[in-house]
Amino acid sequence: MAQLKEINISTNYLTGEVPGGIGELSFLLKMDLSNNQISGGIPFEIGRLTKLQELDLSSNNIQGPIPEELGNCDELILLKMSNNSLSGTIPFQIGNLAQLQILLDLSNNMLLGSIPSQLGKLNRLERLRLSHNKLVGTIPSSLVGMSSLTSVDLSFNNLTGPLPNNPAFLNASTESFIGNLNLCGGHALQLCKPPSEVKSQKMMSIIIPVVAVLILIFLVIGIYKVWPKAMQRQDKRSILAETNHGKDLFSIWNYDGKLAYEDIVSATDNFSDEYVIGRGAHGSVYRVELPTGQIVAVKKFNQTGSDMLTDLGFRNEIKALTEVRHRNIVKLYGFCKHPQCSFLVYEYIERGSLASILSSNEASERLDWPKRVNIITGVADALSYMHHDHSVPVIHRDISSKNILLYPDFDACISDFGTAKLLNPDSSNWTGLAGTHGYMAPELAYTMRVTEKCDVYSFGVVALEILMGRHPGELLSSLVILTRQELDVKLRDMLDQRIPAPGDQEAEMVAAVAKLAVMCIGMKPESRPTMRSVSLHLSSPSRKHYLFKALQDNHSNRYDAS
Repeated sequence: MAQLKEINISTNYLTGEVPGGIGELSFLLKMDLSNNQISGGIPFEIGRLTKLQELDLSSNNIQGPIPEELGNCDELILLKMSNNSLSGTIPFQIGNLAQLQILLDLSNNMLLGSIPSQLGKLNRLERLRLSHNKLVGTIPSSLVGMSSLTSVDLSFNNLTGPLPNNPAFLNASTESFIGNLNLCGGHALQLCKPPSEVKSQKMMSIIIPVVAVLILIFLVIGIYKVWPKAMQRQDKRSILAETNHGKDLFSIWNYDGKLAYEDIVSATDNFSDEYVIGRGAHGSVYRVELPTGQIVAVKKFNQTGSDMLTDLGFRNEIKALTEVRHRNIVKLYGFCKHPQCSFLVYEYIERGSLASILSSNEASERLDWPKRVNIITGVADALSYMHHDHSVPVIHRDISSKNILLYPDFDACISDFGTAKLLNPDSSNWTGLAGTHGYMAPELAYTMRVTEKCDVYSFGVVALEILMGRHPGELLSSLVILTRQELDVKLRDMLDQRIPAPGDQEAEMVAAVAKLAVMCIGMKPESRPTMRSVSLHLSSPSRKHYLFKALQDNHSNRYDAS
């Protein structure tokens, strides 16, 4: 064991902690423990692995700080610890990893503090991922020294100030920085203000709150005397912010509420039909180009006075989408709530819905088998995150091809969370009927209790629809009673005939996905697999490797994003 050079036990169901004895493997070059259920902390003994070149601990339940001893592993060329529960600050010793080249990924954790200026010494690093943490302060100007950097993602932190004078930062898209407070610079963000103006604003930022507090105190005293009605406690999860519109409620990240509201109304000619790109039960979706040049999708809800369902759907989407963060889930940029105008602002997904693409002979021909399996895998990953990796399980309740959007590289993105429900572990979770006919789980016909298995059934229908190129319809009830041999025979006639039949390796992959989809549409909820097991199966190393090779021309960063 002491001579061991490589450990790869990723994508299993491993539990427990990383043992401190790992430090005894002094010849270890690669260690991949990703996609398991490992908990506990990272042992400081890991710093004794001075020959280690690749370390991947991503997608586990690892907690606690990143040990500063990791800076002793100065032969590392790849370090990936994303999708855990790491806390504390980023140790400045990470800057000692002079050989780090391929990737530094600490995203989707709970890291605090500022970005260490010592990271600027990583002049060989090509990709930096620090998104979805709680980092604060400015981005160190020393990061200009990261001369090999080609891509960066610092989104969803609390960073402020100018971007470093580094091409990777200056040329990055808005998505690389969205969710921060007041970043500026580059071609995607607002211009940075002169230092004198910034200083003046800092003074005003001190004076204005003091004056506002004094005014508020007088108002509270006055209201208390003339109208002694107890103020209702506001929901602690509420994220609505009152603006100068009186009763208008508006919040959009990196924008002033009033300005953004007027921009959207103006850009759509007061929500003219010519900008509509989709319609639903509760409203319409518009394509909007903001003054910055950024294109967003705006979902405007129908205003019918006392339509409680519309209002509930609006609030459901806000609650769900401000609490979930995943590459395959649509990003919410902002919202407006007003008796005359309620809308949500999303990222704009260029290719539109999966349903529209499958319904078009021309568009569907571009969906070869690796792309279709990749779409299915993306949906499974998102649902697995919602069901199992979020603090409170989120059930979508309306997974269908019309609610799955496709990015330019054909990666999947789940949208429309109007019927989503956060499961309460202390409740029976009974609810009203919701979903799209043909995708709803059969048990909802006689019970109103929502579980994760409702989404699993809908996922199975969508997966079959992607493989067949059309909704499976009446086939659903007959597929679940077929043997595996019978399904193999049936599959040849089921597959979408508009594209060439899969080759040998593709056929094996497609058959495995089809069998998995059939398991998901089992009549009894308990017979269906969990989305975590589905996601892990689809993300097995061999299948992921094949997909990566097949799709690398269109999305070369697929493995990094997983």
